[in-house]
Amino acid sequence: MAHESGVSPNSPAQQGSVRRNSVEGNATINGMALQADRIEGGVHVSVHAPAQLPVPHQLPPAPAHLPGRRSELAALERALGADRPAGSLLVLNGPAGVGKSALAVNWLRAHRDRFPDGAFYADLRGHSYGDPADPIEALGRFLRALGHTAVPAELAEASALWRSATARMRIAVLLDSAVGAAQVRPLLPTAAAAVTLVTSRTRLTGLAMDGAEFLTVGLVGPDAANAILAQQVGAERIAAERSAADQVVTRCAGLPLAICVAGARMAARPQQPLAATAEALRREGDRLTALRLDGEAAVRGVLDASYRALEPAAARLYRLLGLLPVPEFTPEATGAAGELSRDGADCLLDALAGVHLLEERAAGRYRFHDLVRLHARERGTAEEPPEQGGAAVRRVAEHYLAAATAAEALVMPSHRLLPRDYLQPPLHEPEFAEESEALDWFERERDQLAAVLRDGSRNRQYGLVWQLADAMQPMFIRLRPHALQLEAHALGLDAARKSGDRIAEQWMLTSGGQGLRSAGRIRESADWYARALEVSRANGDVLAEAQSWTGLGHAHRILGELDSARAQFEAALHLRESLGYRRGVGLVRVALGEVAVDAADEAGAVRHLSAAVADLTAADDPYEVSRARAVRARAHLLAGRYEEARADLEAARAGFVAAGSAHWQARTDEGLGELALAQGDLAAARELFDTAHRAYQRLAAPDTARLARRLESLPPEASPPEASPPAASQPEASPSDASQPAVEGS
Repeated sequence: MAHESGVSPNSPAQQGSVRRNSVEGNATINGMALQADRIEGGVHVSVHAPAQLPVPHQLPPAPAHLPGRRSELAALERALGADRPAGSLLVLNGPAGVGKSALAVNWLRAHRDRFPDGAFYADLRGHSYGDPADPIEALGRFLRALGHTAVPAELAEASALWRSATARMRIAVLLDSAVGAAQVRPLLPTAAAAVTLVTSRTRLTGLAMDGAEFLTVGLVGPDAANAILAQQVGAERIAAERSAADQVVTRCAGLPLAICVAGARMAARPQQPLAATAEALRREGDRLTALRLDGEAAVRGVLDASYRALEPAAARLYRLLGLLPVPEFTPEATGAAGELSRDGADCLLDALAGVHLLEERAAGRYRFHDLVRLHARERGTAEEPPEQGGAAVRRVAEHYLAAATAAEALVMPSHRLLPRDYLQPPLHEPEFAEESEALDWFERERDQLAAVLRDGSRNRQYGLVWQLADAMQPMFIRLRPHALQLEAHALGLDAARKSGDRIAEQWMLTSGGQGLRSAGRIRESADWYARALEVSRANGDVLAEAQSWTGLGHAHRILGELDSARAQFEAALHLRESLGYRRGVGLVRVALGEVAVDAADEAGAVRHLSAAVADLTAADDPYEVSRARAVRARAHLLAGRYEEARADLEAARAGFVAAGSAHWQARTDEGLGELALAQGDLAAARELFDTAHRAYQRLAAPDTARLARRLESLPPEASPPEASPPAASQPEASPSDASQPAVEGS
């Protein structure tokens, strides 16, 4: 959005005055201010401001009133109140289903004014089916909520970025269902005004060294249990069947989850006597006794009663959902599991949520409570024939494969589409109208896709695994979840090899090499490309061989091995010319131009890059034309041709704005800063470098540290630089935008 800013001394809206060399009164200047002794003619200042992200408010829903929790809320106030030391950390521990999360959310919502910079939430899945959440998953969500569009692949780097980004913020963090101190520690903010609550079924005493205090949340008493039941069923109905209500409360043994599920069952049957639920729970008396240990048996008894009351279609869906590896359920995925229409799936999901067997996390998205998932899985394993349960899991996996493939075809049309193996035609395959819609889908379904990949690998569904890893390329290139990209390609490569598919192996090595390069693991990237070269030659795939040479060239260039990089790019150029692949030729010429710039060969760089501009223009690829011009500007700057450099940089920047490439916009801002410095304008250079540096920080780009050093090296005074132009910027660590196919290189 462009904001036009001007100040007129006659404008009544300003209620002040703007005079020569000064701004006086109550004048307000929005955006950029221009001050001069005299201005004649028209002045137009346009400032492009990034879209403002909303303040994160990620806390899940929770009851507004918590009967029987007055003492716990008072303890929370003592531990975390405004008069407590800064940076408070409190662990809420207790049995499953006791209401730890509800207690934490209730307190945080009551004190929301203390956290104007946001409230962050992560479900660490410490006790759910499957693997606990990797801390880097939560860090990714936290950092993206703050506007950091890329997250470092290494946990230590991502954690450091999280601490830096929130160092001066007044925030609350709720880390739900943690399994151990090591899982929590990377997610702890260090801001002076931050408050962190952690919930767990275990004590997490290891966090004592981090200054944590601990609060055990126990079962509620009979009065509170009756109050919880009355909230759901109604006080009049409770009073009318006091004895039956007391039996329900007694058999739920003070566990809030059990009381809520029993209450929901009774509320859903207003014509049925409460005694029916009391009798259903009586049959589980032996299990209720075990509540004295950990509470889980009581929940099983209540859930068994609720499950037996479900309609057959809802009961079958409950069982099937319990067998699925994904943490959340959409109507589309649910329809695939149960072979239902979308509307039919939506109706059954709503029915299960209505009796508290599912939680609605967001519009149209549901999940199980940890214990309910275990119960649903028990029922699915016990009652569904193995072949039918396995078929449901496979249908959901193929739903995600088909959807990711449709998104891939839209976002990366030049990406070679590899075969897809479906056991039956996928149901509810989404149709994406725009790239943004497809990328939004990838963002929403990131955790589901990861879960399907891991489950497929555990169950030796090798074709599914490598095909899904391939279909996820647009997410890896555009959204840059480095850790998941590396995991997906490790699983995909293993699956390709075990299935004996040499084409798939070649593809996983090539795209996986690009992922390693994006994550800054350059030596490993070179190793993967070298293996891809061997496989592509064995397969007789000339295009893949050229891609492998290109990837090797990029890795060696980043490592500073310019002679080797040049030879590898020339090998790729020869192969692509032999194929008549003009766009590919242009991309390799850009790479050769970058090598020439790094070697201070200005003439060779301009020759390669001008040829690349011609090739890519003929191939109708405006983004890559812009990239070639941006690199050519560096060559002009080396030679002191400042006007040519400016023309290329400004044209390139306009192209990157149109393409939505934030990284390359920052690169061109940095180039314009080098140009300003070469021309003696230190103030402009510093401003442009600072703008680029902030953009790199948001993107978690490898350029961030390099440009920080460049800023520190600037002279303190606005004095002209030495006669020689500045050195060209260090080469980037990876392709910078999704418009470029990951496996082709540039």
